[in-house]
Amino acid sequence: QVQLVESGGGLVQAGGSLSLSCAASGRSFSGNAMGWFRQAPGKQREFVAVISRGSTNYADSVKGRFTISRDNNQNTLYLEMSVLKPEDTAVYYCAAATTYYFRSSNYIDPNKYTYWGQGTQVTVSS
Repeated sequence: QVQLVESGGGLVQAGGSLSLSCAASGRSFSGNAMGWFRQAPGKQREFVAVISRGSTNYADSVKGRFTISRDNNQNTLYLEMSVLKPEDTAVYYCAAATTYYFRSSNYIDPNKYTYWGQGTQVTVSS
């Protein structure tokens, strides 16, 4: 079975940093676009970042602060977060698509992703 497991969430003060990991199992995702989404209480699931073989894309709200990367040998996706703000507080989800890349800006749509992790809580205090 395919499984994505996030880790690394926690409590951090504003301005601090956290690194999230997403360990995939059941198949290789080296040929798949993968992304991070987040969802705050009472809000819609929000696109954060995506990575494919050829490019990365970020939500405007996290550009310059977050970095998405992957280690295909370990079948793991990462999200390095710095200069964290209280508005970054959310459950962060790892997701994988079945395509190598996205056309235009389709990567921001959660429905374009097939596999999802259970999420990890990130809380940023003032």
